[in-house]
Amino acid sequence: MDLYTLLREFADSWVLLALVLFFIGVVFWAWRPGSRKMHEDSANIPFRHDDKPAAADSVGSSNGDSKLKEAQK
Repeated sequence: MDLYTLLREFADSWVLLALVLFFIGVVFWAWRPGSRKMHEDSANIPFRHDDKPAAADSVGSSNGDSKLKEAQK
């Protein structure tokens, strides 16, 4: 038995089993009962230091929108 065949059989059996177990472990770690607070905290990072809401003119408006608002005044 040459080296390639031996490594191929090893990869097809034991390495596949190890990768499946690793995947199940990662899924379990992400969905474990105590991780909800950690995931919510990470999801709220962009909003952590918002002292006041953004101005209405600067949020989602382009030049055409601001000219339209000025014309309506």
